[in-house]
Amino acid sequence: MTGELPPFSVLLPVYRGDRAEFLARAFDAATVEQELRPDEVVIVRDGPVGPEIAAELVAIRERAVVPVTLVELPENVGLARALEAGLARCAHEVVARADADDISLPRRFAEQIPVVAAGADLVGTALVEFDDDEHVTGALRVLPTDPDEIARYARFADPFNHPSVVYRRSAVAAAGGYQDLHLMEDYLLFARMIAHGAKVANLAEPLVKYRTGAGSYARRGGRSLLRSELSLQGTFRREGFTSTPQAVRNVVVRGGYRLVPEAVRRVAYRSVILRRRAGEKES
Repeated sequence: MTGELPPFSVLLPVYRGDRAEFLARAFDAATVEQELRPDEVVIVRDGPVGPEIAAELVAIRERAVVPVTLVELPENVGLARALEAGLARCAHEVVARADADDISLPRRFAEQIPVVAAGADLVGTALVEFDDDEHVTGALRVLPTDPDEIARYARFADPFNHPSVVYRRSAVAAAGGYQDLHLMEDYLLFARMIAHGAKVANLAEPLVKYRTGAGSYARRGGRSLLRSELSLQGTFRREGFTSTPQAVRNVVVRGGYRLVPEAVRRVAYRSVILRRRAGEKES
């Protein structure tokens, strides 16, 4: 495409559970290593952090190659409210999400921002998982790329890899913004954006490396996440995003997945969920 690309912000939350060295790697990957650098980075410190992260936040601002705004929340308010606070401080309409432990590959923004410039409201990418060594990658997460397939898929599962998205702030606001829902804030927002008519796209190329590490599969289950799942499915049904048969299927399949032992969840995720994400369509 031709024409000038829009300026954009990177929104990066951090809290006391993150690690300073991962934050440093994530920040550098999203700024100095990018072929198309952001015009600013907004870091949201979600409550008090330890001395290592505090020191890294100082170091980031000293070495940054782009302007950095640090939003310091006095108490931990959770991801949804932290992201809303960060969005309010972003100077630009186009915002790219980044997490404090993942790695954006150098061509990420150079590939995504032109798609937004061409009219998209929400653009994700494929990603690859890794544990400790970023050079040793694992599972590939590829999601539907056609807008109609994305909308169909969203009735069963999150159609975007959340650390990879770039969106328009106005489209996020039109869908009601981020709402508190433990570990499912992103999915709820993306589904509502689709329901409100947002123009969506996914790139098949993996442009983010997603850190899994210890506890990754444990976090995908348990009664707390089951409660989030049931709340999510109830919201989708009430708002007409899913039909009654779809809602029942989701409660049985997705809810059941939250309650099986972690070892079973690991096998199921890799043999079923990732295969489904690689291209199977949902009704």
